[in-house]
Amino acid sequence: MAGNVDALYIFLLIVSGLMTLLILAAVVFFAARFRHRRGVPAEQIEGSTPLELIWSVIPFVVFMVIFLWGAIVYFKGRTPPRDATEVYVVAKQWMWKLEHAEGQREINELHVPVGRDVKLIMTSQDVIHSFFVPAFRMKQDVLPGRYTVAWFRATKPGTYHLFCTQYCGTQHSGMIGNVIVMEPAQYEAWMSGGSTGPLSATGEKIFSELGCVTCHRSDSQGRGPNLQGVFGRPVELADGRTVTADENYLRECILDPGAKRVKGFRPIMPTFQGLVSEEQVNALVAYVKSLSPSGKSGAASSPAVAVPVKAPGRAVSKGSQVQ
Repeated sequence: MAGNVDALYIFLLIVSGLMTLLILAAVVFFAARFRHRRGVPAEQIEGSTPLELIWSVIPFVVFMVIFLWGAIVYFKGRTPPRDATEVYVVAKQWMWKLEHAEGQREINELHVPVGRDVKLIMTSQDVIHSFFVPAFRMKQDVLPGRYTVAWFRATKPGTYHLFCTQYCGTQHSGMIGNVIVMEPAQYEAWMSGGSTGPLSATGEKIFSELGCVTCHRSDSQGRGPNLQGVFGRPVELADGRTVTADENYLRECILDPGAKRVKGFRPIMPTFQGLVSEEQVNALVAYVKSLSPSGKSGAASSPAVAVPVKAPGRAVSKGSQVQ
């Protein structure tokens, strides 16, 4: 995305520079041409409709070009490719905690292969942070209580600086790190060590330990919705609304199950707010996503869980939508 961002920025600089020179030239010309001269009376100059149309239409066209170009760059940068590698990011004062779908965990470092799309699913453990990699022209605020998403594709191996650009406390300036872009062979060698197993497998274990399997079953006897295949699909709520089961929806189902209750189920699921860490929420979300063909986050075995909607807990309820 860096080339597109830079091209737009250079275009803005060129247009601004040309307009500055044009206005400066006009000011100098008119100051000289129509300066006050002794014995020469001042004249009233009437307006010109063609001239006014020209200086209205041409800037309008230029601004529309900037708007459309910027919109294309913006939406492309906000829409991760479907097959992107997923990395979960938890920001906290004053560090970045990152976990790959394959299970590798990092602090203040992110290893990625060159030429591969990488999707970052980010949340904050405390205050607002901002994930900024200048070399990638990528910046995304990281908020407590929800996920925000960003993506990039590194095109050149190397080590690139990572900053937090949202003032987050007294040690804000020390909340830095590196994105390490590696050749595919090097990356595979790095990935082969230090993994505790796929993130989705960790989520499956937590799902079982919390007793979620007793309600979210694969048959019609469960008191909660089936989760198999729910991710990415529309879900009908008890209040008549329909939302998309994305990462934020699953997260909300876990932490505030009564916020978006699924149609046909009673609000009996307890909240897990304060009972599970951000890392555990990420694992649970990754697990539920792995139950859907469109989901990612590594492979997990398919338990006695099932289809429609939501994350852990005892009975049913429903989450929200998001990106």
